[in-house]
Amino acid sequence: MSSIGKEFMKKTKFQYLDRSDQSNNIPQPLLEREFDASKPVIELPGSEKIKVGSLDLRKAIEGRRSIRQYSQEPLTIEELSYLLWVTQGVVKVTYGATFRNVPSAGARHAFETYLLINNVLSVPDGIYRFLAIGHKLVEINREPGIADRVVEGCLGQDFIGKSAVTFIWTADAYRMKWRYGERGYRYLHLDAGHACQNLYLGAGSVDCGVCAIAAFSDDYMNDLLGLDGVEQFVIYVAAVGKK
Repeated sequence: MSSIGKEFMKKTKFQYLDRSDQSNNIPQPLLEREFDASKPVIELPGSEKIKVGSLDLRKAIEGRRSIRQYSQEPLTIEELSYLLWVTQGVVKVTYGATFRNVPSAGARHAFETYLLINNVLSVPDGIYRFLAIGHKLVEINREPGIADRVVEGCLGQDFIGKSAVTFIWTADAYRMKWRYGERGYRYLHLDAGHACQNLYLGAGSVDCGVCAIAAFSDDYMNDLLGLDGVEQFVIYVAAVGKK
């Protein structure tokens, strides 16, 4: 067991890689997972309509802290839309790729963003998924007690249940592996860092604090979101709330 990390780094070196499915002319996977069209969908304000405060980049970087205590002030739907825009917002769609506000290896953008909504104006509490290409939310689970289940899945970190919104990024592994094979797993974790750092920096301009979370039960969280845990799995979590 103690050699798993070293084995991962070794076996994902370039010299161990087979030809990728892209190299073998296998059609690429969808740029975004399909969703249940019978579920309610919430239109989010477009990026051109979102007004946020100005924050000097140096101040944003030097003031970055992980914050676990939040006020009871709700986020507006415009502020939520902005945070989704800066973390996974789609700037352009071309054949076979999306270009977004965060970098991704080969523009593969292999993430889906789920949200636990606890305190956002105009959005009922529950779990939603962000449809990045259309800049919309689709309802996933609004069962009573769903926030408590997410807290449990994150090993009892109760500030998640007190956040205004908690971001749950999931990886669609084949979207990355199609081009990069097994080395794509390295890139998934790098991309998660890009997205979460944008959340930290963007949150400052809407007077929010963020706490990134890597301590969660993989199997529990995957089951909660209906993911198989192999090709699709939770990779990173971050709670957000007003300071």
